[in-house]
Amino acid sequence: MSTQSAQAEPAPTRAPFDRFVAVIPAGGVGTRLWPLSRAAAPKFLHDLTGSGSTLIRATYDRLKPLAQGRFLVVTGRAHETAVCRQIPELDPNDLVLESEPKDSAAAIGLAAAILHHRSPDTIMGSFAADQVISPDDVFQAAVREAVHTAAVGTRGKIVTIGIEPTHPSTGFGYIRGGDALEVPGAPSARAVAEFVEKPSLEVAEKYLESGEYLWNAGMFVAPVALMLEHLEANEPELHAGVTEIAAAWDTPERDEVAARVWPSLPKTAIDYAVAEPAAAAGDVAVVPGAFRWDDVGDFAAIGRLNSAREDNNVTVLGEGARVFADSASGVVVSDTKRVIALIGIEDVVIVDTPDALLVTTKEHAQKVKGAVDALKASGDTDVL
Repeated sequence: MSTQSAQAEPAPTRAPFDRFVAVIPAGGVGTRLWPLSRAAAPKFLHDLTGSGSTLIRATYDRLKPLAQGRFLVVTGRAHETAVCRQIPELDPNDLVLESEPKDSAAAIGLAAAILHHRSPDTIMGSFAADQVISPDDVFQAAVREAVHTAAVGTRGKIVTIGIEPTHPSTGFGYIRGGDALEVPGAPSARAVAEFVEKPSLEVAEKYLESGEYLWNAGMFVAPVALMLEHLEANEPELHAGVTEIAAAWDTPERDEVAARVWPSLPKTAIDYAVAEPAAAAGDVAVVPGAFRWDDVGDFAAIGRLNSAREDNNVTVLGEGARVFADSASGVVVSDTKRVIALIGIEDVVIVDTPDALLVTTKEHAQKVKGAVDALKASGDTDVL
Protein backbone atom coordinates (compact mmCIF):
# COMPACT_ATOMS: atom_id res chain seq x y z
CA MET A 1 0.00 0.00 0.00
CA SER A 2 1.40 3.37 -0.96
CA THR A 3 1.83 5.99 1.74
CA GLN A 4 0.03 8.32 -0.69
CA SER A 5 -3.25 6.81 0.45
CA ALA A 6 -2.73 8.23 3.94
CA GLN A 7 -3.99 11.79 3.52
CA ALA A 8 -3.08 14.49 6.02
CA GLU A 9 -5.30 14.56 9.10
CA PRO A 10 -5.11 16.60 12.28
CA ALA A 11 -2.55 14.93 14.54
CA PRO A 12 -4.93 14.14 17.43
CA THR A 13 -7.25 12.06 15.19
CA ARG A 14 -4.70 9.37 14.33
CA ALA A 15 -3.31 6.83 16.76
CA PRO A 16 0.52 6.53 16.80
CA PHE A 17 0.63 3.30 14.77
CA ASP A 18 -1.77 4.66 12.15
CA ARG A 19 0.85 7.38 11.59
CA PHE A 20 3.82 4.99 11.38
CA VAL A 21 5.75 4.44 8.12
CA ALA A 22 8.82 2.19 7.94
CA VAL A 23 11.77 3.64 6.00
CA ILE A 24 14.53 1.30 4.80
CA PRO A 25 17.75 3.03 3.69
CA ALA A 26 19.55 0.51 1.48
CA GLY A 27 22.94 2.00 0.69
CA GLY A 28 26.60 1.29 1.23
CA VAL A 29 28.65 -1.31 -0.58
CA GLY A 30 30.02 -3.11 2.47
CA THR A 31 33.66 -2.99 1.38
CA ARG A 32 34.80 -5.25 4.22
CA LEU A 33 32.74 -8.03 2.61
CA TRP A 34 34.54 -7.80 -0.75
CA PRO A 35 34.66 -9.69 -3.12
CA LEU A 36 31.20 -11.02 -2.21
CA SER A 37 29.72 -7.54 -1.73
CA ARG A 38 30.34 -5.12 -4.60
CA ALA A 39 28.97 -1.88 -5.99
CA ALA A 40 26.59 -3.76 -8.28
CA ALA A 41 25.57 -6.27 -5.58
CA PRO A 42 25.98 -4.72 -2.09
CA LYS A 43 25.63 -6.76 1.06
CA PHE A 44 21.93 -6.04 1.61
CA LEU A 45 21.21 -8.06 -1.57
CA HIS A 46 22.90 -11.18 -0.17
CA ASP A 47 21.73 -13.95 2.14
CA LEU A 48 24.52 -13.85 4.72
CA THR A 49 22.80 -15.98 7.36
CA GLY A 50 21.81 -19.07 5.38
CA SER A 51 18.15 -18.26 6.07
CA GLY A 52 17.05 -18.14 2.44
CA SER A 53 16.31 -14.40 2.68
CA THR A 54 18.51 -11.51 1.64
CA LEU A 55 19.18 -8.91 4.33
CA ILE A 56 16.81 -6.37 2.75
CA ARG A 57 13.98 -8.88 2.45
CA ALA A 58 14.46 -9.95 6.06
CA THR A 59 14.35 -6.27 7.12
CA TYR A 60 11.10 -5.74 5.23
CA ASP A 61 9.50 -8.89 6.69
CA ARG A 62 10.56 -7.91 10.22
CA LEU A 63 8.82 -4.53 9.88
CA LYS A 64 5.75 -5.69 7.96
CA PRO A 65 3.55 -6.45 11.02
CA LEU A 66 4.26 -2.95 12.36
CA ALA A 67 4.02 -0.91 9.15
CA GLN A 68 0.99 -2.66 7.63
CA GLY A 69 2.18 -1.94 4.09
CA ARG A 70 3.38 1.63 4.73
CA PHE A 71 7.00 1.64 3.52
CA LEU A 72 9.56 3.86 1.86
CA VAL A 73 12.79 2.29 0.55
CA VAL A 74 15.75 4.53 -0.33
CA THR A 75 18.45 2.98 -2.52
CA GLY A 76 20.76 3.62 -5.46
CA ARG A 77 19.37 3.80 -8.97
CA ALA A 78 21.63 0.89 -9.95
CA HIS A 79 19.80 -1.37 -7.48
CA GLU A 80 16.24 -0.62 -8.62
CA THR A 81 15.68 -3.95 -10.41
CA ALA A 82 17.23 -6.05 -7.66
CA VAL A 83 15.31 -4.30 -4.87
CA CYS A 84 12.02 -4.62 -6.77
CA ARG A 85 12.75 -8.33 -7.25
CA GLN A 86 13.34 -8.69 -3.52
CA ILE A 87 10.24 -6.67 -2.52
CA PRO A 88 7.78 -7.07 -5.41
CA GLU A 89 4.87 -5.76 -3.32
CA LEU A 90 6.52 -2.34 -2.86
CA ASP A 91 4.56 0.51 -4.46
CA PRO A 92 6.77 2.20 -7.15
CA ASN A 93 5.98 5.59 -5.59
CA ASP A 94 7.54 4.35 -2.36
CA LEU A 95 10.91 3.50 -3.93
CA VAL A 96 13.30 6.47 -3.70
CA LEU A 97 16.24 6.14 -6.09
CA GLU A 98 19.48 8.05 -5.49
CA SER A 99 21.46 8.97 -8.60
CA GLU A 100 24.60 9.01 -6.44
CA PRO A 101 25.30 8.25 -2.75
CA LYS A 102 24.97 11.24 -0.43
CA ASP A 103 25.29 9.66 3.05
CA SER A 104 22.55 9.05 5.59
CA ALA A 105 21.35 12.62 6.27
CA ALA A 106 20.28 13.15 2.65
CA ALA A 107 18.68 9.70 2.35
CA ILE A 108 16.75 9.88 5.62
CA GLY A 109 16.06 13.60 5.21
CA LEU A 110 14.50 13.08 1.78
CA ALA A 111 12.38 10.23 3.13
CA ALA A 112 11.19 12.48 5.97
CA ALA A 113 10.41 15.32 3.54
CA ILE A 114 8.40 13.08 1.18
CA LEU A 115 6.41 11.63 4.06
CA HIS A 116 5.81 15.11 5.54
CA HIS A 117 4.57 16.39 2.18
CA ARG A 118 2.12 13.48 2.00
CA SER A 119 0.98 13.58 5.62
CA PRO A 120 2.61 16.03 8.07
CA ASP A 121 1.78 14.03 11.21
CA THR A 122 3.67 10.90 10.03
CA ILE A 123 5.98 9.07 12.41
CA MET A 124 8.85 7.51 10.47
CA GLY A 125 11.01 4.61 11.58
CA SER A 126 14.39 4.31 9.81
CA PHE A 127 16.01 0.86 9.82
CA ALA A 128 19.05 -0.01 7.70
CA ALA A 129 18.66 -2.82 5.15
CA ASP A 130 21.92 -4.58 5.99
CA GLN A 131 21.60 -5.57 9.65
CA VAL A 132 20.87 -9.00 11.14
CA ILE A 133 18.38 -8.97 14.01
CA SER A 134 16.70 -11.70 16.07
CA PRO A 135 14.29 -12.61 17.49
CA ASP A 136 11.75 -10.56 15.57
CA ASP A 137 9.24 -10.29 18.41
CA VAL A 138 11.77 -8.67 20.78
CA PHE A 139 12.75 -6.19 18.05
CA GLN A 140 9.10 -5.40 17.33
CA ALA A 141 8.41 -4.79 21.02
CA ALA A 142 11.24 -2.22 21.10
CA VAL A 143 9.88 -0.49 17.99
CA ARG A 144 6.42 -0.31 19.56
CA GLU A 145 7.91 1.44 22.60
CA ALA A 146 9.79 3.78 20.28
CA VAL A 147 6.62 4.71 18.37
CA HIS A 148 4.74 5.49 21.60
CA THR A 149 7.68 7.62 22.74
CA ALA A 150 7.92 9.44 19.40
CA ALA A 151 4.24 10.39 19.69
CA VAL A 152 4.46 11.81 23.23
CA GLY A 153 3.39 15.42 23.83
CA THR A 154 2.70 18.02 21.16
CA ARG A 155 6.06 17.87 19.33
CA GLY A 156 7.07 14.30 20.07
CA LYS A 157 10.57 12.90 20.42
CA ILE A 158 13.28 11.62 18.11
CA VAL A 159 13.81 8.10 19.45
CA THR A 160 16.81 5.90 18.88
CA ILE A 161 16.79 2.19 19.65
CA GLY A 162 20.04 1.44 21.46
CA ILE A 163 21.48 -2.06 21.55
CA GLU A 164 22.32 -3.52 24.93
CA PRO A 165 26.10 -4.15 24.60
CA THR A 166 27.40 -7.69 24.98
CA HIS A 167 31.09 -6.77 25.03
CA PRO A 168 33.28 -3.62 25.14
CA SER A 169 33.23 -2.93 21.41
CA THR A 170 35.47 -0.23 19.96
CA GLY A 171 33.73 -0.43 16.59
CA PHE A 172 30.44 1.26 17.52
CA GLY A 173 29.36 4.65 18.76
CA TYR A 174 27.52 4.70 22.09
CA ILE A 175 24.44 6.37 23.57
CA ARG A 176 24.40 7.46 27.21
CA GLY A 177 20.94 7.20 28.70
CA GLY A 178 19.50 9.77 31.11
CA ASP A 179 16.34 9.96 33.19
CA ALA A 180 13.34 7.69 32.69
CA LEU A 181 10.56 9.41 30.71
CA GLU A 182 7.44 7.70 32.11
CA VAL A 183 5.81 7.29 28.69
CA PRO A 184 2.59 5.22 28.56
CA GLY A 185 3.26 2.12 26.47
CA ALA A 186 7.04 2.63 26.68
CA PRO A 187 8.22 1.65 30.18
CA SER A 188 11.91 1.52 29.25
CA ALA A 189 12.14 4.89 27.42
CA ARG A 190 14.78 7.27 28.73
CA ALA A 191 16.10 10.66 27.77
CA VAL A 192 19.40 10.67 25.85
CA ALA A 193 22.16 12.43 27.75
CA GLU A 194 24.63 12.29 24.85
CA PHE A 195 25.93 10.42 21.83
CA VAL A 196 29.61 9.49 22.04
CA GLU A 197 32.05 8.46 19.32
CA LYS A 198 33.76 5.08 19.02
CA PRO A 199 35.83 4.69 22.21
CA SER A 200 39.16 3.11 23.06
CA LEU A 201 39.02 -0.38 24.61
CA GLU A 202 39.68 1.03 28.08
CA VAL A 203 36.82 3.53 27.75
CA ALA A 204 34.50 0.89 26.23
CA GLU A 205 35.12 -1.36 29.23
CA LYS A 206 34.08 1.48 31.55
CA TYR A 207 30.94 2.10 29.47
CA LEU A 208 29.97 -1.57 29.76
CA GLU A 209 30.65 -1.66 33.50
CA SER A 210 28.55 1.47 34.15
CA GLY A 211 25.39 0.05 32.55
CA GLU A 212 24.49 3.54 31.30
CA TYR A 213 25.57 3.09 27.68
CA LEU A 214 24.02 1.39 24.66
CA TRP A 215 25.42 0.76 21.19
CA ASN A 216 24.25 3.22 18.54
CA ALA A 217 22.79 1.09 15.74
CA GLY A 218 21.50 4.04 13.71
CA MET A 219 17.81 3.18 14.22
CA PHE A 220 15.54 6.22 14.51
CA VAL A 221 11.80 6.57 15.10
CA ALA A 222 10.52 10.15 14.97
CA PRO A 223 7.79 12.54 13.87
CA VAL A 224 8.89 13.72 10.43
CA ALA A 225 8.11 17.33 11.38
CA LEU A 226 10.58 17.20 14.27
CA MET A 227 13.27 15.51 12.14
CA LEU A 228 12.93 18.24 9.51
CA GLU A 229 12.93 20.99 12.12
CA HIS A 230 16.35 19.92 13.35
CA LEU A 231 17.63 19.27 9.81
CA GLU A 232 16.68 22.83 8.84
CA ALA A 233 18.37 24.27 11.91
CA ASN A 234 21.65 22.41 11.38
CA GLU A 235 21.83 21.77 7.63
CA PRO A 236 19.67 24.44 5.94
CA GLU A 237 21.04 23.77 2.45
CA LEU A 238 20.31 20.07 2.73
CA HIS A 239 16.86 20.77 4.16
CA ALA A 240 16.02 23.15 1.31
CA GLY A 241 17.13 20.59 -1.27
CA VAL A 242 15.18 17.61 0.06
CA THR A 243 12.11 19.81 0.57
CA GLU A 244 12.22 20.89 -3.09
CA ILE A 245 12.55 17.28 -4.27
CA ALA A 246 9.76 16.12 -1.95
CA ALA A 247 7.36 18.79 -3.26
CA ALA A 248 7.79 17.36 -6.76
CA TRP A 249 7.92 13.69 -5.75
CA ASP A 250 4.33 12.72 -6.52
CA THR A 251 4.16 14.88 -9.66
CA PRO A 252 5.40 14.47 -13.26
CA GLU A 253 8.32 16.80 -12.39
CA ARG A 254 9.88 14.27 -9.99
CA ASP A 255 12.73 13.09 -12.23
CA GLU A 256 13.68 16.56 -13.47
CA VAL A 257 13.78 18.12 -10.02
CA ALA A 258 15.63 15.18 -8.42
CA ALA A 259 18.23 15.10 -11.22
CA ARG A 260 18.85 18.83 -10.79
CA VAL A 261 18.89 19.08 -6.99
CA TRP A 262 20.21 15.77 -5.62
CA PRO A 263 23.83 16.07 -6.91
CA SER A 264 24.21 19.44 -5.20
CA LEU A 265 23.23 18.22 -1.72
CA PRO A 266 25.97 18.19 0.95
CA LYS A 267 27.18 14.84 2.31
CA THR A 268 26.84 14.29 6.04
CA ALA A 269 25.62 11.65 8.48
CA ILE A 270 22.22 11.82 10.16
CA ASP A 271 23.95 11.65 13.57
CA TYR A 272 25.75 14.94 12.96
CA ALA A 273 22.92 16.65 11.07
CA VAL A 274 20.05 15.73 13.43
CA ALA A 275 20.62 13.28 16.28
CA GLU A 276 23.48 14.90 18.19
CA PRO A 277 22.19 18.50 18.09
CA ALA A 278 18.65 17.31 18.84
CA ALA A 279 19.97 15.41 21.87
CA ALA A 280 21.68 18.58 23.09
CA ALA A 281 18.29 20.34 22.77
CA GLY A 282 16.56 17.64 24.84
CA ASP A 283 14.53 16.24 21.94
CA VAL A 284 16.00 12.71 21.81
CA ALA A 285 14.97 9.61 23.73
CA VAL A 286 16.30 6.05 23.71
CA VAL A 287 14.61 2.68 24.01
CA PRO A 288 16.96 -0.23 24.79
CA GLY A 289 16.84 -3.24 22.50
CA ALA A 290 17.52 -6.64 24.07
CA PHE A 291 17.48 -8.42 20.71
CA ARG A 292 20.51 -9.91 19.00
CA TRP A 293 21.97 -7.40 16.55
CA ASP A 294 24.87 -7.60 14.11
CA ASP A 295 25.82 -5.11 11.42
CA VAL A 296 27.73 -7.83 9.53
CA GLY A 297 30.78 -5.62 9.36
CA ASP A 298 33.24 -8.26 8.12
CA PHE A 299 33.66 -11.94 7.34
CA ALA A 300 34.29 -12.78 10.98
CA ALA A 301 30.64 -11.83 11.49
CA ILE A 302 29.62 -14.48 8.95
CA GLY A 303 31.19 -17.05 11.26
CA ARG A 304 29.29 -15.67 14.25
CA LEU A 305 25.96 -15.71 12.43
CA ASN A 306 26.23 -19.15 10.83
CA SER A 307 26.87 -22.49 12.48
CA ALA A 308 29.88 -24.48 11.37
CA ARG A 309 29.32 -27.80 9.67
CA GLU A 310 28.73 -30.59 12.17
CA ASP A 311 31.68 -32.64 10.94
CA ASN A 312 34.25 -29.84 11.17
CA ASN A 313 34.79 -26.28 12.38
CA VAL A 314 34.27 -24.53 9.05
CA THR A 315 31.29 -22.28 8.28
CA VAL A 316 30.35 -22.65 4.62
CA LEU A 317 28.07 -20.32 2.64
CA GLY A 318 27.19 -20.67 -1.02
CA GLU A 319 24.76 -22.82 -2.94
CA GLY A 320 26.54 -25.99 -4.01
CA ALA A 321 29.82 -24.98 -2.33
CA ARG A 322 32.38 -27.83 -2.46
CA VAL A 323 34.59 -27.68 0.62
CA PHE A 324 36.85 -30.34 2.20
CA ALA A 325 38.32 -29.62 5.62
CA ASP A 326 40.80 -31.57 7.75
CA SER A 327 42.09 -30.11 11.03
CA ALA A 328 40.87 -26.70 9.90
CA SER A 329 38.53 -23.95 11.04
CA GLY A 330 37.17 -20.70 9.66
CA VAL A 331 34.75 -19.37 7.06
CA VAL A 332 34.38 -20.24 3.38
CA VAL A 333 32.05 -18.30 1.07
CA SER A 334 31.93 -19.76 -2.42
CA ASP A 335 30.25 -18.40 -5.52
CA THR A 336 31.87 -21.03 -7.77
CA LYS A 337 31.87 -24.80 -8.20
CA ARG A 338 35.62 -24.98 -7.51
CA VAL A 339 36.67 -27.49 -4.84
CA ILE A 340 38.25 -25.75 -1.85
CA ALA A 341 40.36 -27.93 0.45
CA LEU A 342 41.49 -26.70 3.87
CA ILE A 343 44.12 -28.74 5.68
CA GLY A 344 45.76 -27.83 8.95
CA ILE A 345 44.78 -24.16 8.92
CA GLU A 346 42.93 -22.26 11.66
CA ASP A 347 40.48 -19.32 11.56
CA VAL A 348 40.92 -18.85 7.82
CA VAL A 349 38.57 -16.75 5.68
CA ILE A 350 38.26 -17.73 2.02
CA VAL A 351 35.89 -15.98 -0.39
CA ASP A 352 35.88 -17.48 -3.87
CA THR A 353 34.14 -15.69 -6.75
CA PRO A 354 34.57 -16.14 -10.52
CA ASP A 355 36.89 -13.12 -10.89
CA ALA A 356 38.39 -12.55 -7.42
CA LEU A 357 39.71 -14.65 -4.54
CA LEU A 358 40.16 -13.42 -0.97
CA VAL A 359 42.30 -15.32 1.55
CA THR A 360 42.71 -13.86 5.04
CA THR A 361 41.99 -14.73 8.67
CA LYS A 362 39.18 -13.76 11.04
CA GLU A 363 41.68 -11.65 12.96
CA HIS A 364 42.49 -9.57 9.88
CA ALA A 365 38.99 -9.51 8.37
CA GLN A 366 38.59 -5.78 9.06
CA LYS A 367 41.54 -5.05 6.77
CA VAL A 368 39.69 -6.15 3.64
CA LYS A 369 38.60 -2.55 3.09
CA GLY A 370 42.26 -1.67 2.56
CA ALA A 371 42.44 -4.10 -0.36
CA VAL A 372 39.39 -2.46 -1.92
CA ASP A 373 40.93 1.00 -1.52
CA ALA A 374 44.17 -0.23 -3.12
CA LEU A 375 42.35 -1.81 -6.06
CA LYS A 376 40.39 1.39 -6.60
CA ALA A 377 43.59 3.46 -6.53
CA SER A 378 45.25 1.15 -9.05
CA GLY A 379 42.33 1.32 -11.47
CA ASP A 380 41.19 -2.28 -11.01
CA THR A 381 37.58 -1.19 -10.67
CA ASP A 382 36.22 -4.07 -12.77
CA VAL A 383 36.30 -6.31 -9.67
CA LEU A 384 34.76 -3.73 -7.33
